[in-house]
Amino acid sequence: MAPEPAGRTTGLGNFRTGYRRCVPRGGHSPDHSDKSDTPGSPPQPDELIDELPVLEATGELDLAVAPRLREQIDALFVDGARSLVLDLSGATFLDSTALGVLIGAVNTSKERGGQIHLVVTEPQILRVLSITGLSNAFSLHEGRAEVLAARTER
Repeated sequence: MAPEPAGRTTGLGNFRTGYRRCVPRGGHSPDHSDKSDTPGSPPQPDELIDELPVLEATGELDLAVAPRLREQIDALFVDGARSLVLDLSGATFLDSTALGVLIGAVNTSKERGGQIHLVVTEPQILRVLSITGLSNAFSLHEGRAEVLAARTER
């Protein structure tokens, strides 16, 4: 197997989730220094945007990482979230399997009366959303600050 090119991030190596900071979860320290990104671990506190949990995924979102992405999103819904911020600003690729996970998140969110705020800057990912007609299924944003601005305008 050939080594990865230097500086290339693949999969969900830098994968973080966020919950309400004011609610301690499972004895985690308030500074959240005990975050764990190991597969199978529950999502750990990271950040909120206007009371919305934030899930950040970087690198290539493909068949290899789609199951973990689904687990992390499902865990946020199980915890009671209706709407989520999915920050894909560090994502470089989105295949049909990962796109299916995002569609599932939209459907679950709509069933709960919420919506998915998608932070996307990668032109190819935006193109995939446009070509598939899914641009309107998400609330698209260029950055996290834009999500907050959109939430305060409501």
